[in-house]
Formats: sequence, C-alpha cells, structure tokens
Amino acid sequence: MVKIGQTELNDQPLFLAPMEDVTDPSFRYICKEYGADFVYTEFISSDGLIRNGRKSVKKLDIFDYERPIGIQLYGHLIEPMVEAARIAELSKPDIIDLNFGCPVRKIAHRGAGAGMLRNIPLMIKMTDAIVKVTNIPVTVKTRLGWDENSKNIKEIARMLQDVGVQALTIHGRTRNQMYKGKADWTLIGEVKNDPAIHIPIIGNGDVDGPETAKKMFDDYGVDGIMIGRATMGRPWIFKEIRHYLETGEFMPPLNIREKVELAKLHFSKSLEFKGEPRGIYEMRRHFSNYFKNLPNFKGIRIKLVTSVNTEEISSILDSIYEIYKDVEIQESGNSIDETVA
Repeated sequence: MVKIGQTELNDQPLFLAPMEDVTDPSFRYICKEYGADFVYTEFISSDGLIRNGRKSVKKLDIFDYERPIGIQLYGHLIEPMVEAARIAELSKPDIIDLNFGCPVRKIAHRGAGAGMLRNIPLMIKMTDAIVKVTNIPVTVKTRLGWDENSKNIKEIARMLQDVGVQALTIHGRTRNQMYKGKADWTLIGEVKNDPAIHIPIIGNGDVDGPETAKKMFDDYGVDGIMIGRATMGRPWIFKEIRHYLETGEFMPPLNIREKVELAKLHFSKSLEFKGEPRGIYEMRRHFSNYFKNLPNFKGIRIKLVTSVNTEEISSILDSIYEIYKDVEIQESGNSIDETVA
C-alpha cells in the first residue's frame, strides 16, 4: 500500500499526469473509468486564481467520482502561491501539488514551474510556507535539475521532505531537455533508494506501455508511476498496465467498436461539462488521437474535427465503426505538443 497524507492507494499505483488543455473533467472521467488510480487537474496559475480569473477558477471544479484527486498550482512568488493554496483548499482536493517541473519557456523563464530549479532556496521557502498554511497534504512534481550540470534532485528531495512534502514526483529529464531525448530514471531510483527518504517517490517520463511500466517498478523501485503524453488517444493504458502487472499477460487491444463507444462517451462528458460549442472544440484533439492509426482516415477526420453539430459528429462516429469494423488497427505510441505539467 502507498499512502499520501490520508489517501491510501494500492501497491504500484498509476497516476494521470496533469496536462494543460488535456486533463479536464471529461478526460479525467475517461481515465478513471480505465483504471487511473490518481488524477490531477490541469495546472492552475496562482496569479490567475487570486485574481479570480475565470479559466483558473473553473479548473478548481472537481467531483467525488474522481477521488483521489490533486489540484496542481504553479507560480513564482511566495505570497500569491500561499493565497492560491488557501483558495484551492476550499475545493477539498486530496492533495495540493506544486508544479516545479513545467519546462515551457513562458513559465520557466518567469521563475515558475521548472524555473524554480534555478532558485532552490526560494523553492524550499515557498513549499514550507504552503505546507504551514493548509491542512491538505502538499506534494511536489519536479525534474532532475535545470540542466546537465545541475542534476541536484537528490538534495532537493531531502530538503522538500524536511519541510513537510508528503510525496514527490520526478520527471526523468532536466528542464533544458524539455521532452527530448530519453528520460533518465537512474537518479529517480537513487532518490527512491536513499535511506534518508521515506516519502513516496513517483517516477515520470517515457512510460508508454505495460512492459515499460513494469521495468520502471522492477528496476527502480518507485512507489508509483505517472503517465502523461502516452494517455492521449489511449486512456485505457492504465488498464493495460494493471492487467500486465497482475497477470504477466497483455490485455487484448480495444477493437474499433470499443474505441468508437469510448469516443462517444468522452464526447458526451465534454458536452456535459463544457456545453456547446466549447465541448465540441475541445474534443477535436482527442478525436484525432483515438483514430490516428486508421488507414485512409483523412477525409473522415476532417469532417470530424470541423463539424460544429452534435448530431452530425455522433453520426460520423457511428460511421467509423461501419467502415472499419473489419480492419485490424495497429496500436502505436503517442506524442503531443501540449504542456505537460
């Protein structure tokens, strides 16, 4: 069992990474349905939250069926982050997660996200202040370091633990790597196996299927695994991994009917949470990813991602099954450009 604050999780839990413009309530719903043990909101700007920005405040919407769930905050100044944590606490998440890992230039170069890796004393002071003002368990997500010359995650982990962080997620790249190259899990394993570390350590980076997940658990001993980009177009990856971990066998791939029904469920939830037309617009990236491996799909895809009519979209989804029901679908990994917090 893995415990974060008062939240108890099964052994080898699987976490959905917070992703901007991706992990909204509809996507979180689908991932929970397919086995995610823990989910997060999209990351929320502390400045936007304390100024009552509509988009930031809306991201605080969480639902009981999603639990356990974390609200993730980012910012570069202590006072706004402290105030944002107080506001987030009112939504009663299971944890408040601090984003010290987002590598996107407009965030990191302001000193927020992974930018905190260039000012470790401020990172620790901010974390300490937030831990002291909230009754919600505080966790952190970060990276190995700012660049190849400053991979100081082992020291950072100890300092974060000392100020009361109750779990730490580590992405196996530096900020300068962004999402390029291969994630290095060696240092993640060293943090986990540091005898001074007693909080759960969650590994993140390049987990794209059951075999990869099992290897990370087996080789590095992490308490949990967080999955981000590989969930796009494949939210059932959590179920695939759990099946493999428990049985040593691969789960049969989803057939075209199952994918169509999943896309329709996701679409209905997007409309439920966001209405029209926003619920339609924000499904377009998901539609493209759900059916990206179908041959000669371009014409259908164009119709699917340009229609603004709910009934027409539902009809197009139904037609996909009829057209492709006898076609074998080749699964492949996923790569997206959205901000992964």
